[in-house]
Amino acid sequence: MNLKLGIIGLSDGNGHPYSWSAIFNGYDPEAMELCGFPVIPRYLEQQNWPASRINGADVVVVWTQKEELSQKIAKAARIPRVVSTPEEMIGMVDAVLLARDDAENHLEFAAPFIKAGLPIYIDKPIALSVSALDKLYELEQYPGQIFTCSALRYSAELMLTEEDRRELGEIRKIVAFTPKSWSKYAVHIIEPVLNMLPQGDEPVSGNATTPASSEDDASGTLLVGWRSGVQTAFFATGDGLTPISVRVIGTKGYKDLNFTDSFSAFKAALEAFVGGIRNREVASPKTFNTLVVELLERGKA
Repeated sequence: MNLKLGIIGLSDGNGHPYSWSAIFNGYDPEAMELCGFPVIPRYLEQQNWPASRINGADVVVVWTQKEELSQKIAKAARIPRVVSTPEEMIGMVDAVLLARDDAENHLEFAAPFIKAGLPIYIDKPIALSVSALDKLYELEQYPGQIFTCSALRYSAELMLTEEDRRELGEIRKIVAFTPKSWSKYAVHIIEPVLNMLPQGDEPVSGNATTPASSEDDASGTLLVGWRSGVQTAFFATGDGLTPISVRVIGTKGYKDLNFTDSFSAFKAALEAFVGGIRNREVASPKTFNTLVVELLERGKA
């Protein structure tokens, strides 16, 4: 039997309610053209439908802050039902996708579903402080109920293969760039870089450049030294244009990794969420998520 999913949206500049729902349900090309995020229909049309859909789960209900917007998402992503409050989903769905990246509102939206025992995927960044993260985990009914990530954690483009590691030698430095704000986008480079570090590695030093502005588009820089000896540098460039990219420097050479494939990363992350539910596994470890939020918080210092 297919898992029934509910989706909650929409925060400014974040088209995930459209794209995530389409990855499960397929989509209406004409309606998706009106979604307001031109990149989404472009990468959706490059896929092979319906074969590109995730099997075993469907988005069956949507809520956003506006009825008109909810209906628009429902039409574009073939969602059969719209509700007037998020809590109406309880009893209708097996799990929830909280597809908003306004971290300050995550606790408010997530709390009813966590308390009800429903698995929930909370969009990145889950929180901007460890204290805010702890408040979410204090509500968790069982290990693994909360899933969160940047989809780039699962991007094959930002992973090192065994051959890469042999050619690099011992990793000495990793430098990563993302456009836009530290608060919303630094998570996209932090998570893939953490995957490159030795398992159990810990930060031993850190230095942040305080953004010149507290506005949402504020840039930020964080330099971190790790117990392994690796040095990392994370740059969110604000309104300065840059691709999401990572340079890994080793004793034998270097490798540049560039992110371009949003669809595959989103699909892999959503599959991990669904797989964790079906297999009753902790697909998004609290220890990893806590370290991510610790670094996000340091970068805002």
